Amino acid sequence: MNTFRTSGNVVFAADREPRTKMTRRIEDGLADSLGFEVTVFLRTASEIRAIAGHRPFPAKVLAGSKGKVQVAMLATKPAAALRKKALAAATDDDRLAFGDRELYWLPRGGTRDSKLGMKGIESLVGPATMRTKDTLDQLAAKYFRLE
Repeated sequence: MNTFRTSGNVVFAADREPRTKMTRRIEDGLADSLGFEVTVFLRTASEIRAIAGHRPFPAKVLAGSKGKVQVAMLATKPAAALRKKALAAATDDDRLAFGDRELYWLPRGGTRDSKLGMKGIESLVGPATMRTKDTLDQLAAKYFRLE
């Protein structure tokens, strides 16, 4: 087991086990150890590689932004209607795009300066944990050979 940075990223090898069962085991172990509930967002090596390889926004849009692409990893894939409602919150200052179980966000500047209501979006798409795409790209490069 390895940790990557100090933001809750843990890389580990595991036997094949259904995602829901493994997630529950980890959440239960963390709750027992920490004394409070923690939501876990598991991703396989291939899913991390897919996130690293995904380009949710055109290069021209990226070049026009001072912000960094954020990746909200979701526990489950939201229904199409909820995805549509979440995407309706996007503006020219706050671009949004979905991956499979990820919501990509490109703020025009810093995330704290954004007027996007991420809590409201989270109420539509479910619990999420946010990382910069750069962090996930570096995680993929370090632990999972990019193909």
